Amino acid sequence: MSVVSLLGVNVLNNPAKATDKYQFEITFECLESLTKDLEWKLTYVGSANSTEHDQELDSLLVGPIPVGVNKFVFEAEPPNFAKLPSSEILGVTVVLLTCSYDGREFVRVGYYVSNEYESEELINEPPKQVQIDRIVRKLLEEKPRVTRFAIKWDSEDSAPPEFPPDQPEADEAEDDADTYGAEEEEELETVEGVEGAGVGGEMDVEMGGAEDTAGPVVAATEKEVDEISDDGSEDLELESSGEEDEEEEGGEGEDDDDAMVDDGAKPGEGSGSNPLAAAPQVIS
Repeated sequence: MSVVSLLGVNVLNNPAKATDKYQFEITFECLESLTKDLEWKLTYVGSANSTEHDQELDSLLVGPIPVGVNKFVFEAEPPNFAKLPSSEILGVTVVLLTCSYDGREFVRVGYYVSNEYESEELINEPPKQVQIDRIVRKLLEEKPRVTRFAIKWDSEDSAPPEFPPDQPEADEAEDDADTYGAEEEEELETVEGVEGAGVGGEMDVEMGGAEDTAGPVVAATEKEVDEISDDGSEDLELESSGEEDEEEEGGEGEDDDDAMVDDGAKPGEGSGSNPLAAAPQVIS
């Protein structure tokens, strides 16, 4: 069970100019007193082909954390577009909002970001050189992708299991090796005794009744990408209005929806600033 549960994230300025700051109103619940601060980060995925263009836009230390429901606003600078490939500034990319405790990430929220020119004229006839000040960004805040990870908090009891549970009953089970061997011999004798064997005593056996159950391969559209599942993560939707999601036990690691990005991606070096200390607002 996670000590800190993310209840909602509300994007305050959406849509906005590409050069404006990102603003997120974050609501979370803390079930126990924590000895360390929570570290929030916002990472901009600069390229779909390489992580070297990822930029850490900002990071923030929040604490001390009181027990109960807390809310605060996280602001982050826009990416440095001069460090991005010009061919990938326009179009769809991703921003990742993550939170860690004592260096261990336990929740990640991903948003698709659409960067387009503000006028139809520029969209239909884009200039050769990208005009950053004429770009408008829009986050798909209606369908964020939330991935939770089981971590160790302050106590050893909260650490996730490293090995599967012991199964002493498996050692006490009767050895079935003789039974399996007898079944194989019986099947072999049956096959050798079948008439109609092929040349050299070997029989060609057709698999009767088998059908091709594989359907046609269809390329996923941009809207269907949201429904594709990712391995090893639990994906839930957060309502953009900030209302609470269905209660989920953090760190289960089960597949529900799509994790919109590869969980193995690591934030690249970027324009991240020094962490700032901030105290969350306690909701009575």
